[in-house]
Amino acid sequence: MKHGMVAFHYPTPDHRDEFVARVRAVAEVFRSTPGCLSADCWLAPDSGAVVSAVQWESEAASQAGFAAVSAADVDVAFDDREVRPREIHRLMSA
Repeated sequence: MKHGMVAFHYPTPDHRDEFVARVRAVAEVFRSTPGCLSADCWLAPDSGAVVSAVQWESEAASQAGFAAVSAADVDVAFDDREVRPREIHRLMSA
């Protein structure tokens, strides 16, 4: 069963480009892990959100991807560069 994640991040306008770069760096780490089917960065112009979308072939691959991100030298900190909390949705194929 495939697993996925969609996360909406709300950076301040002056940190938007930096945040896109951060999400792309995390996506690159996800894509480097076995079982990752896709990892992309999207923009939601209406809300100003930077959206990350990742898909894995299994729950184990998802867990391995998050472990790889935790071990990598990428910035995933939530701080004052974001104007509101992230919305993170974990998904499973139907």
